[in-house]
Amino acid sequence: MKRLLVIGIGAGDPDHLTLQAVKAIAATDVFFLLDKGEEKHDLVRLRHQLIEEHARRPYRIVEARDPERDRTTSAYTEAVEDWRDRRATLYQQMIDEALADEQTGAFLVWGDPGVYDSTLAVLERLPDYKIEVIPGISAIAALTARHRTSLTRVARPVHLTTGRRLAEEGVTADDMVIMLDARCAFDGLDDYDIYWGAYLGTPDEILVAGPVAEVGERIKELRAQARASKGWIMDTYLLRRR
Repeated sequence: MKRLLVIGIGAGDPDHLTLQAVKAIAATDVFFLLDKGEEKHDLVRLRHQLIEEHARRPYRIVEARDPERDRTTSAYTEAVEDWRDRRATLYQQMIDEALADEQTGAFLVWGDPGVYDSTLAVLERLPDYKIEVIPGISAIAALTARHRTSLTRVARPVHLTTGRRLAEEGVTADDMVIMLDARCAFDGLDDYDIYWGAYLGTPDEILVAGPVAEVGERIKELRAQARASKGWIMDTYLLRRR
């Protein structure tokens, strides 16, 4: 049987790698990497760095171009499912061609595989393999650590959602974690504090915290500048009603 590891590598800092992840990388024969284009080459570069530092030779690295996803359609769910199907086909081809029986292959996942990532959902579409998941430091954990605050408050729930859903539905809890908010849907939520971070754990990390009424415009400016400069942005924030 072919063994597949889904390894969480943290939010961007090479030191986020856990001892369990280090051992998993060392046990891998073939690493599968997806190239998302020149703009996001930093994401591939970090993976190469971690493999070089922790893998045991001989090993192989197999790279392929990530299928494009239609980001213009209003049928968001259907577009995501189609993209996952095409990813699954690509994964199957890579595994069939590069991984022999009894060997171990690995996917290095940004953050934590169980938090806002599609790798596990894609692998579910493939025939049975022995799949193991190694958790990692998520962007949420990195965010709260960098802002020196806790994710939860006593006897209060936390809602994890996306910028798109916040824009469409409005606030749904006193404490909310928002992932990837291109719309800056926090705008106008003046009774909330915001703890915002982009490129968490990397040399390009940006952090802003304070009442939305006071720092919201600054976050929008920084986000637009960073997006224009790098060509991509990954940001996360915690909204907390005062």
